Amino acid sequence: MKALLALEDGRTFPCRSFTGPGETSGEVVFNTSMTGYQEVLTDPSYRGQMVTMTYPLIGNYGVNPEDVESERIQVEAFLVREYQDIPSNYRATGTLGEYLQKQGVMGVDEFDTRALTLHIRNTGAMRAVISTQDLDPASLIAKARSAPEMTGQDLVHKVTTAEPYFWEGRKVPLNGNAGRLDQQIWRHRGKRFAVVAFDFGIKYNILRSLAQVGCEILVVPAGTSAETVKALGPDGIFLSNGPGDPEPVTYAVQTIRNLIGYRPIFGICLGNQLLGLALGGRTFKLKFGHRGANQPVKNLRTGRVEITSQNHGFAVDTDSMAGKEIEVTHVNLNDNTFEGFRHRQYPLFAVQYHPEASPGPHDAGYLFDEFATMMKQQPSR
Repeated sequence: MKALLALEDGRTFPCRSFTGPGETSGEVVFNTSMTGYQEVLTDPSYRGQMVTMTYPLIGNYGVNPEDVESERIQVEAFLVREYQDIPSNYRATGTLGEYLQKQGVMGVDEFDTRALTLHIRNTGAMRAVISTQDLDPASLIAKARSAPEMTGQDLVHKVTTAEPYFWEGRKVPLNGNAGRLDQQIWRHRGKRFAVVAFDFGIKYNILRSLAQVGCEILVVPAGTSAETVKALGPDGIFLSNGPGDPEPVTYAVQTIRNLIGYRPIFGICLGNQLLGLALGGRTFKLKFGHRGANQPVKNLRTGRVEITSQNHGFAVDTDSMAGKEIEVTHVNLNDNTFEGFRHRQYPLFAVQYHPEASPGPHDAGYLFDEFATMMKQQPSR
């Protein structure tokens, strides 16, 4: 079915919808991963974005329930060079096209994704519209220009959990105890690390990684107050990944500020940015972001280079963290941007990339081990 992709700057790309009729808008970005498209689709950090895969053949291994990172597809649309409708993998339980169709997400192909990627690299990530219903370029360009900009949007409230839950390889409801968030709610107190994980758009594999280092995890909504967390008396606090601009998420920044020094804090991705803001730093929008499973990051503490999985369009301003009693621990080797830090006085640290490596070849599991060690050393234990 014929479709048209129109960017806000006036560039258009004729294409084909392989999921049927529809129209959608969002910020168009690109991801350089060669595999892991199902994890990309279900990563809540992509809410509000239409994702272009730079690898040309997508769909060849189908989809399966084991590779999802949240309860639903999160992207606004999926853009590929060539869609493969016949999966050749023993784990596949369906096709990518069927998966997108069932959740009402557009998938398009048969256009030059290299040209689109180069355009985004030169011009920057921007608003766009895809449609099968309206193929008039001028009309679609106007729609793209009227779509919400990513800067200034709080998308966290669209992806966070509505109610707290325990993670035990799956979501486990509190069974009538949702209103009683206190120290008695922990079921493995003293045997496992009690961790409160703020859900700003958390991925399942992050929860799995926390569980692997001995954590009992209570996932709480993004708007949970510092007072509620303190009433729970956890051993540690985790700040998750998530979508959009960190600066409008002022409620989380204030909560984090009130928790600094209370218990060990570990933040990743959006959690890294929110922690930077809570310490008095600033964030800014990257030209086209870091999205893919091959982002080189230098660990300044070890001198080693880590090939990381990333998905973010904003970053902490390095200069704004000067005088904040922090040590910069990681930098991006593509553009020298801020990728991680550790506080010199308080037990807290954060990284910008996804250390659980989902998708991606590198697994920085040592960071979860460091978090466990930090909690173990607390006098409260």
